[in-house]
Amino acid sequence: MRMSGLVGIRLTGSPRRLGAHGCTMFLALCVNSFAHGQGAAQIYSCVDSSGKRLTSDRPIAACSAREQRVLNVDGSVKRMVPPTLTVDERSEFDARERDAAAERARRHEAIRQDRSLVMRFPNESAHRKSREAALDDMRKSVHRLEARLAALASERKPLKDEAEFYVGKPLPAKLKAQFEANDVSAEAQRALMLNQQLEMARIEKLYDAELERLKRLWAGEPPGSLGMLANAAASSPPRK
Repeated sequence: MRMSGLVGIRLTGSPRRLGAHGCTMFLALCVNSFAHGQGAAQIYSCVDSSGKRLTSDRPIAACSAREQRVLNVDGSVKRMVPPTLTVDERSEFDARERDAAAERARRHEAIRQDRSLVMRFPNESAHRKSREAALDDMRKSVHRLEARLAALASERKPLKDEAEFYVGKPLPAKLKAQFEANDVSAEAQRALMLNQQLEMARIEKLYDAELERLKRLWAGEPPGSLGMLANAAASSPPRK
């Protein structure tokens, strides 16, 4: 047996002069040196399909489908080696790992989202101010569309007056084109207005969801415990 760790140890005096205490120290040094020299050693242990316990200094092929213990030189368990998986088992394991990773990512994002929300809105007053600012932009956009529709209606009135001279007759090409252009513009403005109204409803709904969430966070619910906020943050810049 090689005791490389003993190199450099020099005893002074005779064994009788060392006494019991000195011998004990010397033995302790020997054991410690041996353990240090063998620190990388590992023992694999498992029970095979027949119930027989096997040991080896490397992974045991007969237990590839079973869990194996990796032991330290003192017999304590260093770690456990899971069974070698089949192709199907590996596929299922990888799928579970992906699902778990995705869930962890969702959890981290929910925590980040909640912390950001509370930092941005420390109280209900701040949240209400943000809501009104977002809706105010939308209201101004709707008012501009309403003004444009009113202007198109005014432009249409003289066209209708002129068209009365052609009752029962085809309209002149120019007048007909003016009517069509007015109709197309008015229809486009009405479509834009409908989109803006739908967007306002969306913003209201999202701010309501945010406020409900914030009230629970303000009350002490830990960030991330409420799951992900279903939709994009209402406080993001509204579309125009």
